[in-house]
Amino acid sequence: MDISPKKSLNFDDTEIAFRNKSNGELNSAYWLFKIISSNFLTQVGPPITNFFLNIGMPIKGIIKATIFKHFCGGETITECEHTIQQLALGNVGTILDYSVEGEEEETVFDFTCEEIIRTIERAAGDKRIPITVFKVTGIGRFGLLEKLDAKKILSDAETAEYAKVKQRCEKICRAAFDNHVPIMIDAEETWIQDTIDELAMDMMRLFNKESIIVYNTYQMYRHDKLADLKADHLIAKATGFILGVKMVRGAYMEKERKRAEEMGYPSPIQPDKASSDRDYNESLRYCMAHIDEIAIVCGTHNEESCRILAQLLDECKVDHNHPHVYFAQLLGMSDNLSFNLSDSGYNVTKYVPYGPIKAVMPYLFRRAQENTSIAGATSRELGLIIKEKKRRKI
Repeated sequence: MDISPKKSLNFDDTEIAFRNKSNGELNSAYWLFKIISSNFLTQVGPPITNFFLNIGMPIKGIIKATIFKHFCGGETITECEHTIQQLALGNVGTILDYSVEGEEEETVFDFTCEEIIRTIERAAGDKRIPITVFKVTGIGRFGLLEKLDAKKILSDAETAEYAKVKQRCEKICRAAFDNHVPIMIDAEETWIQDTIDELAMDMMRLFNKESIIVYNTYQMYRHDKLADLKADHLIAKATGFILGVKMVRGAYMEKERKRAEEMGYPSPIQPDKASSDRDYNESLRYCMAHIDEIAIVCGTHNEESCRILAQLLDECKVDHNHPHVYFAQLLGMSDNLSFNLSDSGYNVTKYVPYGPIKAVMPYLFRRAQENTSIAGATSRELGLIIKEKKRRKI
């Protein structure tokens, strides 16, 4: 069995990274990241944009042609087809991510549940869409999950409400099982995460006995998550199911630290970035050491972590396209990682968010703010785009 890469990984190869982008698309990406690199615009943009949207100003067309087009697949599953095909040209898969956030109504939760199932049905039998995803707060009220996490007694109405959340969760995971399409359950804030973890473990017990269907998400910027991962693996091994692990660094750091300080409890966040990196990379090593019992999605924009996992596959004599190992990045970011990894035969996917523009705006603003808050992220993207523009002489 030949597991050697076609060539050594070179994450600076912009020709591969951007070969599916036209000159016009590359120039658009250049100006977009130039704008995002301005902290001022990233801070004032969200309230101004929300104000214009709320009063009915006709700015949806501008948003759709710029930031939405770069980071999202479309407003519907059908509109995502072009992105699915473009990614597939570079052997990169699509994760259809219905990115509507912050809703509170039962009717919306029911609709979201059905929409997630539609993404599963769309993915069934299409190798270009190897994994799907959902957030528990998309199918249940945040305040209810918060009350459960705090171990508060639920009213009869709240007990019935949570029963519906569990039913939606199981309905989604059963659809994934029936259609042979793996699904990831995203991580959220620490003060609702225990409830999400319990749901995810229950779903894995039900559906991961024969093959990988359900993944839980572990945020390694939390100082307790490496230990949780190892404990969950022991439970999975004893119970007889495959542990699905989507590994990320995390998405709520500033909010988490602020809440811990305001409420007077120890911060759940690692003391520094080096600690997050250490635990993230150690979790990769742990999962690879138990690759028959654990399936991993390495969700990262960190070059070192991608390189470590790629090397681990070779060291463990595991095929680059082993079904238990995926790399994942967000659409519109880190194409140098995604397309160079796929060019060397690794399983790679991109999160492709979609949904009505107004409803997806919170997601888009978070992406823009993350790019400015993560040291070097925007300048790295810009530098690679500039390098490719020079190579093409445009």
